[in-house]
Amino acid sequence: MAFGRSIILAAALSPRLNDFALRSDFVKRATRTFMPGEHAEDALEAGTVIAATGRGLIFTRLGEAIVSAAEAVAVRDHYLRFFDDIQSRRLPGQISVKPTQLGLDLSIAECERHLHSLAARAEQTGSALWLDMEDSRYVDRTLDLYVSLLRRHPSTGVALQAYLRRTPNDLARLLPLKPVIRLVKGAYDEPASLAFPKKSDTDRAYFALASRMLDAAQAGQCLPVFGTHDVALIARIAARAAELGVAKAGYQIHMLYGIRDSAQRRLVSEGHSVKTLISYGAAWYRWYMRRLAERPANVLFVVKSLFG
Repeated sequence: MAFGRSIILAAALSPRLNDFALRSDFVKRATRTFMPGEHAEDALEAGTVIAATGRGLIFTRLGEAIVSAAEAVAVRDHYLRFFDDIQSRRLPGQISVKPTQLGLDLSIAECERHLHSLAARAEQTGSALWLDMEDSRYVDRTLDLYVSLLRRHPSTGVALQAYLRRTPNDLARLLPLKPVIRLVKGAYDEPASLAFPKKSDTDRAYFALASRMLDAAQAGQCLPVFGTHDVALIARIAARAAELGVAKAGYQIHMLYGIRDSAQRRLVSEGHSVKTLISYGAAWYRWYMRRLAERPANVLFVVKSLFG
């Protein structure tokens, strides 16, 4: 399993494969498993359908590591308009961004200003902003940005990755600030010195972190969000929440568009707060390969969806 994951993640970094994928109609059809289309309108239309099932929405435009300040401004302006689109359509939607989309590699100060603009617009439109977590090189800077945002915009959320060995310490740093945290397993190719190479170790770390977040939620110190498609793990977390007296409204479950849709609907019917993350945009190749690498069995799932 780890070997298959490594191969997929290595392929994600290949410029040649990226160029091929972006030109291939066959590969583009495969991406429809995990995203409704490349355009913002595609995402909004899909969100309207999903919202009718009682789920909330998280939207993200794919792309990372922009190379000019002008590109960062364009991304900021795109998301400012998108918050208005969510409001005008009365969708229960929020937006999740990667700091490198907003120029983190160019200027942390400019990136911070862009993020504060987006967080303010989120509040004005009754929405919220999320910071995605990227690979381990960006964790410290992303957490610094999040702490800055949280002071003025307490509804802002951040993702933490359970497979990173450092995450228990990062969680301990954030909990005194009453954070909003989406816990994910992690999908980047990291060395074993930084991240657990075995799925079983990541699963154990995930449940331990989830339990700490629920303890904090019980004390009113955290809004825990569990970003996973592992339904057995979700069941364990829900049971732990019940033991602690944390109501289903006191935590959320986030899943991706197109994955375990029936499970998402079932969780809603059981009273859970579920949000579906909808991705869109032309820069989908690396993101798509990381989705496959999270669970290499997804490759078979995609092939079945293509050939029925």
